Amino acid sequence: MTSPDLLVLHALRCTGFSGLASVAAATGLPEAEVESELIDLAVAGLVTYLAGGFGGWGTTAAGRAEDARRIAEELEAAGTRAVVAEAFDRFLLLNPEVLDLCTAWQLHSVDGVPTVNDHTDSAYDARVLERFADLDRRAEADCAHLCAAMPRFGRYRVRLALALGRARAGELDQVTDSTASYHSVWFQLHEDLLTTLGLTRTATR
Repeated sequence: MTSPDLLVLHALRCTGFSGLASVAAATGLPEAEVESELIDLAVAGLVTYLAGGFGGWGTTAAGRAEDARRIAEELEAAGTRAVVAEAFDRFLLLNPEVLDLCTAWQLHSVDGVPTVNDHTDSAYDARVLERFADLDRRAEADCAHLCAAMPRFGRYRVRLALALGRARAGELDQVTDSTASYHSVWFQLHEDLLTTLGLTRTATR
């Protein structure tokens, strides 16, 4: 089981600078516990806090190195590298479809000319959301397989389902325009798989 301090450190590694609520959502831990862990990590020089609208908590260079070391140790101890690598391969097959759906959500072709989707065409939005739901059903089995190998990945399944459910209930920013959106969580899952396996985005292109 991943320790709370590593959950918090790794969440920041995958999300970038984030506020307390976002870190709590990513880890599934109570905000009070997350805050306590962040303070301890800051004292250790592994995370830092930047004030301002685009600030928040983030990892230091030492924090990123420590996260890489501990995540690699966790993967080795679990003996599930092959399972995680297989899950990543399946993720890469779905990733272009997610990106295409996000583009379809943001742009709407009018008389053959792509234009910004102002979401006044509810029928169009419903079709795109149904395609998201179909993709999500296919991704669910892969997420379950990954979670069985490393339980900390289970939080992504919860967050993806929550974002999609909110979007279908009318919270349209939950598709691409929020830090809790389907696209944001999917991006973080991608980053987590890369860092867990010790890969870079450049190396996977």
